[in-house]
Amino acid sequence: MSKPKKTKNKLPPAGELGGHILTVLVLFMLLTALYSVFSEKREVAPEPIAISELASDIRAGTVTAIVIEHEKLTATYVDGSTKTSKKELESSLSQTLVNYGVTPELLADVEVTVQEPSGFAYWLQLLLPYLIPLFLVILFFWFISRQVRGSAMQAFSFGQSKARIIDPEDTKQKVTFKDVAGAKEAKSELAEIVDFLKNPQKFLDIGARIPKGVLLMGGPGTGKTLLARAVAGEAGVPFLYLSGSEFVEMFVGVGASRVRDLFKMAKKIAPAIIFIDEIDAVGRHRGGGVGGGNDEREQTLNQILVEMDGFEPNEKVIIMAATNRPDVLDTALLRPGRFDRRVTIDLPDVNDREAILKIHAAKVPFAEDVVLRVLAERTPGFSGADLANLMNEASILAAREDRKHVSQYDLVRSVEKVMLGPERKSHLLSEQEKEVTAYHEMGHALVASILPEADPVHKVTIISRGRAAGYTLKLPLEEKRLRTRKHFLDDIAVSLGGYVAEKMIFGDLTTGPSNDISVATAIARDMVSSFGMSEKIGPVDFGREASSPVVIGGKVMQNAAFSETYATVLDEEVSRIMREGEARAEEVLRTHRPALDMMSKELTKLETLERKEFEELLILNGIKPKKLPEGAAVGQVITD
Repeated sequence: MSKPKKTKNKLPPAGELGGHILTVLVLFMLLTALYSVFSEKREVAPEPIAISELASDIRAGTVTAIVIEHEKLTATYVDGSTKTSKKELESSLSQTLVNYGVTPELLADVEVTVQEPSGFAYWLQLLLPYLIPLFLVILFFWFISRQVRGSAMQAFSFGQSKARIIDPEDTKQKVTFKDVAGAKEAKSELAEIVDFLKNPQKFLDIGARIPKGVLLMGGPGTGKTLLARAVAGEAGVPFLYLSGSEFVEMFVGVGASRVRDLFKMAKKIAPAIIFIDEIDAVGRHRGGGVGGGNDEREQTLNQILVEMDGFEPNEKVIIMAATNRPDVLDTALLRPGRFDRRVTIDLPDVNDREAILKIHAAKVPFAEDVVLRVLAERTPGFSGADLANLMNEASILAAREDRKHVSQYDLVRSVEKVMLGPERKSHLLSEQEKEVTAYHEMGHALVASILPEADPVHKVTIISRGRAAGYTLKLPLEEKRLRTRKHFLDDIAVSLGGYVAEKMIFGDLTTGPSNDISVATAIARDMVSSFGMSEKIGPVDFGREASSPVVIGGKVMQNAAFSETYATVLDEEVSRIMREGEARAEEVLRTHRPALDMMSKELTKLETLERKEFEELLILNGIKPKKLPEGAAVGQVITD
């Protein structure tokens, strides 16, 4: 099956169209003027004379040759000049000249040549003066009509679908499950779709109905689009794909028209897969009161619902869609018979990350020291897109230094670059700023090393990277899906360690702790309002600040999700948790003040302390490092 080609007629702007017409007019006038000049030169160059004058010149002996072309006579004189004349068609030249007194003896001294014009040259010479202007006029009107026709075609094609098609025979764009690492549960769910598209009769014979719609849900970069393409590649069917925003236009009804055209196109080439990316652009909850019945998104969504559910049931077209906001989708879109199968794609675990890195590393020349497993363990929370970017950044770092192979050092540096941004080598701190930053970062690191539920420290640095003046990398002992209340409280204390260190050592505060305070406050608020971790409030969810908008009297009203009394209690609980975290961090730093001073001075001198160096300093100060397995993963980055 060949890939259909779509031609897009773009309507030129009014100024551009006027420019084209002006160009054609100027060109037409120039060509006409040039033709007139050359034709006039060709006609007036030989001097025309009467036949009687020509006879007199022959008698005078000044004519040496005569060329006869039909009725035209071209005479050449002794001085080399030429003159033209005409004779009668009914009589020969000798008879005509005899009538004017030229005897045969005088005519014998003149070389007479008869040229019979060919048919093509004769008619071309005869018609060319008329054909050239006519051709230019026809060309002008053809160009104008083409512009008008293009505008008309654009108007007619405005409601057509903009879906692109990947043909199953196109090996360059074909993707299969082998090209998608991880997502085992998602692939097993989608394997049934592949089996149905390949062998539909097996399901129909037993009375089974394959899900008509499959909704892929997951964070950005988790591979939703790639999985949809892999389903089409495994099944060997055409893949029609477009974004939800491509349905929406400023004109009401265009989106619905494009939906109809999309499904019509898919049914013609069925079995096929329709993939709508970012479906939340048109699939949001209806009935908000904004836009009324003529809201373009609502009309587009209504048409999608009708096409999916079956005034015209078609079992050979599978609709797949992707979104990272399933909570905003309309309930009618998610009911059985439409998107009745929902597949969640989580962030990859350590084994999946290693497999993803191997796929992206297939074309990268590695040095002998590269161990992808270590890199996978250092990148929890990375999506497939993040890992692809990481591998690309490592290759760029190696190429920038004119090396032919990517080393483990390049990969480790690329992790920090993806997480935080490039090193700011031009951003040099003064000695005072370096000292403040060193105490700040060591405040984080020391509190993390002392508190039992905090993750161990992997790296401390005061080298600026991205927007951070310095940063502390912490390592979890293992990847966790669930977090405890004690872990959150220790995290808050660690985040406030830099704030407390600045306040304790310098008696003043800088803008450095602003990000720490923001992160800690967000954790505390979630503990109180969403996780039920406040003894005073209890297991009540206040996560939403307000409910859905309600239209009253033409005005959009917002209903508060909780009373002002509870809002005050929430603020008090968040403040209490933050104060307790500050007090715990201050207690740790006062108890280990000598270690804080010595390790901060060492950090100021070296600028970066890796895990081994940091643990040696802890041991020198009588602090036992937390047991950390080899290649443990980077769990949290504290930036300042």
